[in-house]
Amino acid sequence: MSSEQTVDETEISTDGIDGEARITMEMLHAVDGEESLSQRGLAARLNIALGLTNAYLKRCVRMGLVKVRKTPPNRYAYYLTPKGFGEKSRLTANYLFRSFDFYRRARNQCDDLLGEAADTGRRRVALVGAGELAEIALLCALQHDIEVVGVADEGATANRFRHVDLVRDAASLPAHDLVLICDLADPQGTFEKLSGQFDPETIIAPALLKISVPSNPPESAP
Repeated sequence: MSSEQTVDETEISTDGIDGEARITMEMLHAVDGEESLSQRGLAARLNIALGLTNAYLKRCVRMGLVKVRKTPPNRYAYYLTPKGFGEKSRLTANYLFRSFDFYRRARNQCDDLLGEAADTGRRRVALVGAGELAEIALLCALQHDIEVVGVADEGATANRFRHVDLVRDAASLPAHDLVLICDLADPQGTFEKLSGQFDPETIIAPALLKISVPSNPPESAP
């Protein structure tokens, strides 16, 4: 695994752009698609709090991306300005480029890790972190006849992730040869937790997560 000391969030974001830019992009798309959309409706569409929606909308107005017109009775219509159309196109292009770049690097790195695992006879792999990176790992596992025995995610609300059993606690994972970290939110924290549960030598992760491995890793739990 990489010995880099920091995590570049733009490199591991499943969206390819940071959260602020993503919300701005989605807001501009929503305003462009339906000018009569209320702030409450916009908040529901973006899946963010109403107060945060109001703050982002005011910011877009200040930046000259959106203009507002009051319509009776006490309602407002929102329109994209020419600058807003340009910014929407720029953010969308950036999103598509970064998303493709993330997928390409993630697939190549997962493919290398799982290919090496198969070559050394370690064919039972558990994943930690349920999300886009785990989906990519599942696809790569099929290419190398690797059995993904389970997926662990602390925020799990279901008992299946695609075709694999999903648990909340990594300690509940079935017997495995390797653990592949797929957690994009806190890969370093996940590595440190797993190092206290399993042999650190059995924990692997794509280099794009930039996990820092201590020179003297902690002993696994008995």
